[in-house]
Amino acid sequence: MATAMTPEELKHEEFKQEYIRSSERVESKLETYFLDPTPQHRLMEAMRYSLLGGGKRIRPVLVLKFCRAAGGRSKLALPLACAVEIAHTYSLIHDDLPALDDDDFRHGRPTLHKAYEEHTALLAGDALQAAAFGAILEAELEPKIILAALRELSGGLGAKGMCGGQYLDMAGKGRKLTLQQLTNIHERKTGALLRSACCMGVLAAGHPVDSEVYRAAKAYAAAVGMAFQIRDDMLDVMSTDEELGKPTHSDERNAKTTFVTLFGLEECQHLVNQYTDRAKKVIEHRLDDPEFLMWMADEMAGRTF
Repeated sequence: MATAMTPEELKHEEFKQEYIRSSERVESKLETYFLDPTPQHRLMEAMRYSLLGGGKRIRPVLVLKFCRAAGGRSKLALPLACAVEIAHTYSLIHDDLPALDDDDFRHGRPTLHKAYEEHTALLAGDALQAAAFGAILEAELEPKIILAALRELSGGLGAKGMCGGQYLDMAGKGRKLTLQQLTNIHERKTGALLRSACCMGVLAAGHPVDSEVYRAAKAYAAAVGMAFQIRDDMLDVMSTDEELGKPTHSDERNAKTTFVTLFGLEECQHLVNQYTDRAKKVIEHRLDDPEFLMWMADEMAGRTF
């Protein structure tokens, strides 16, 4: 006889199914992009190869769920969710290029510059970045909300956000970095787009950038982003290529300072737990229904992907 699930297990399964449904909504919408017949169809194929090539869709789910938890309609936030995932895909394509991390596999498949050509990968990334802003413009939201969302994503991607973090990461190769230097990198490289995702969700729900809800989303993203990156550094050491779908021990090969090299695995797990608790506390009493997002913070902290 099967053992009945505990209330905690039932809640976990409920949220897991909710996550799957949300990610499937995003996936279905992403399937509709870049299908127009054009002379440059191979470029469009390359864009779809990377966009639809796997991934957990964490960032777009955060957009939808922050919108819902902030009292909005997640349907209206779907184009914004897709915009974040399109932008994230562009960043991965460029991150894998020989000039940066020079990786051969992503999500268990050849990276785009291996499956196609390096110039095609570079241009596909460029085109996806532009398409991310186009996706926001498709949203059926008030013009002031669309403008705020465009500003949010622009900041998350630019020189003060993800691209700035990637630059600092490259500049730090082969050097022993301090904790502050490493934090500066990952607040931008990893955290900035997560922040854009969470904040765009509350913007879609109608909350302005000076609202308590917006500040809570931003603080949640900052804490989750650090936990996510520390866990990523741990997985690079602990996992196999097959489990992650990309080469492991790449940080060691690239002579990068990581949270693991600074603190070791045990202390890193302690830091992941601290940041995760911080993320949960900051939204606990500031959103209409924070439970799913609190569960999601825990899931990211314990992820194996």
